[in-house]
Amino acid sequence: MSQAQSGEAESSTAAAVVNKNKRFRKDKPWDTDDIDHWHIPEFKPEDNPAPFAEESSFATLFPKYREAYLRENWGHVTRALEKVGVACTLDLVEGSMTVRTTRKTYDPYIILKARDLIKLLSRSVPFPQAVRILEDGVACDVIKIGTLVRNKERFVKRRQRIIGPNGSTLKAIELLTGCYVLVQGNTVSAMGPFKGLKEVRRIVLDCMKNVHPIYHIKELMIKRELAKDPKLANESWDRFLPKFKKRNVKAKKPDAPATGAASASGANSAPVGGGGDEDGGGGAAGQGKKEKPKKKVYTPFPPAQTPRKIDLQMESGEYFLKPRERRQAEEDRKRKAQAENALRREEERAKAYVPPEEPSRTSSSAAAHGGEGEEEKKKKKKRKREDAEGQVDGGGGAGEDAEGAKSKKDKKKKDKTKEKGDDAEEEGEQKKKKKRKSE
Repeated sequence: MSQAQSGEAESSTAAAVVNKNKRFRKDKPWDTDDIDHWHIPEFKPEDNPAPFAEESSFATLFPKYREAYLRENWGHVTRALEKVGVACTLDLVEGSMTVRTTRKTYDPYIILKARDLIKLLSRSVPFPQAVRILEDGVACDVIKIGTLVRNKERFVKRRQRIIGPNGSTLKAIELLTGCYVLVQGNTVSAMGPFKGLKEVRRIVLDCMKNVHPIYHIKELMIKRELAKDPKLANESWDRFLPKFKKRNVKAKKPDAPATGAASASGANSAPVGGGGDEDGGGGAAGQGKKEKPKKKVYTPFPPAQTPRKIDLQMESGEYFLKPRERRQAEEDRKRKAQAENALRREEERAKAYVPPEEPSRTSSSAAAHGGEGEEEKKKKKKRKREDAEGQVDGGGGAGEDAEGAKSKKDKKKKDKTKEKGDDAEEEGEQKKKKKRKSE
């Protein structure tokens, strides 16, 4: 009987000791499943009847263009902060807004909410939207994007990508995250629950790193649909989410179109010759493709050490010279280089004054006679063609043939006289040139 009791006790102790970490945990009968642990209870004046021991204050500067709007709406800001026991001042001379606690302040966290309010107002958030920050379930995040992109044009394009065409991308981000988003200058202001603010920050920073917001929007839409299914509450959603691969598109080199044109012309001209398909195709491919670098011969020894400046000076003997002698040698070297450069410049200047070489008399006359011979040949060909046409047309009378023959003879005489006159003029010009040279 005692053995049975001891066995039961051992089994009960073994069943009780399941995990060492839960050894000292006690039952909590008041902690039921219907309690929402994430709910933030409202802080009432009865919870903190005594005033604070110290005064806390925060100040924020605002830009010049925001001054007119703040002056108009500062009365609304003052009334909203008086309800929670916070005082505020607007300094237009310094361009700053200040909030501070008073003896009527009962919520210790409300001063941080008031600090966020003036920060949002300075970042161009309208007052009706900014005053929502005083609610318990609303937080804010001011994302700085000014230093993420160096190029100004690229920065403007990526910032515009957050807004999208007609604000469609910004509207989609607001609907999916449950946050209010405002893009202004070098910052993006967001207001909403903490979960949504985390998503907004990720989307904005990735957009400035050249990741389009549409990828995050697609992912958030799928997550929202999956959250509606209670069966998938305790499962991983990785198999449902899209996986986008990063594509590095290489920029085309400037000589790419020229090689393409050359290869195209080679391909078109290939079929002309016999067996041109293989030869032409190979030529086109050779022009389009780059030549592979030749493999270097493997050597097990390391490369030779490059000589130092001192080693080179020791080889030339300059290292053993005195500093004064070294300076003198350097000056002599510079002086010699300057003299060589001066001579080269003088020669280049003198080239402008050298007269060009004139052709000799024999070569010029031969060229002239050669040109005349070609002209005569052309004229003879024309005459033969005209004679042949006249013979083909032979329907005319004998009188017309005689007149045609006379006109041809007259033309020949005129051509000969012209040629003689040209020769005489050339000889006269050559004589004049000789006289000038002799003078």
